[in-house]
Amino acid sequence: MKLKPTLLALLMGLGIINGIKGQDWPNLSQFKEDNAKLAKPSTDENRVVFMGNSITIGWLNSRPEFFANKPYVNRGISGQTTPQMLVRFRQDVIDLQPKVMVLLAGTNDIAGNTGPSTLEMIMNNIKSMADLAAANDIKVILSSTLPAFNYPWKPGVEPAQKIVDLNKMIKAYAEEKGHIYLDYFSALADERNGLPKKYAKDGVHPTVEGYKVMEPLVEKAIADALQN
Repeated sequence: MKLKPTLLALLMGLGIINGIKGQDWPNLSQFKEDNAKLAKPSTDENRVVFMGNSITIGWLNSRPEFFANKPYVNRGISGQTTPQMLVRFRQDVIDLQPKVMVLLAGTNDIAGNTGPSTLEMIMNNIKSMADLAAANDIKVILSSTLPAFNYPWKPGVEPAQKIVDLNKMIKAYAEEKGHIYLDYFSALADERNGLPKKYAKDGVHPTVEGYKVMEPLVEKAIADALQN
């Protein structure tokens, strides 16, 4: 049956006809096969899932040696926002049965990657992921959002102060719930509350040197989480 152009446009506008990308908005397919292949953790395995966006998956790509021979599972997807992560959280975190979850998120929400988002909206998603993890006996590490003075792909957003304010909210929530707050921000920020070139050439995505600053901080946070 052929559809008239006006009817086709209406159906597309209503979301009845979607492309493949639109059907998998949270990108559940990204790690579906990897998750299926991943064996259940042994009783003495301290599995840790790193949940995040391009900064998280970029860590694995830039510094594979940091993840090698460790029970670390990287589940970062480039460009993702917290609502997308929340939708795939059960599949990509809970079902993998880790002892610890490290969440690093928020900057793409501020950039508006999936539409306008307030800090309260971001926090609600972070809280929901933390609550889901805690309800499944997974220790929660909430990372500060990394500094950014501007976004090359979204000029004019002026994210620096928004990130500072978001991190205050993340820290307060972590303290309220007894989660670990992992403060990357203080170790990386320059005088503009941005990332200097040595830590991020584009001002957003860490260089190898940037990840080297982050690594001992997350290792300590993981050790603390496992002891609690």
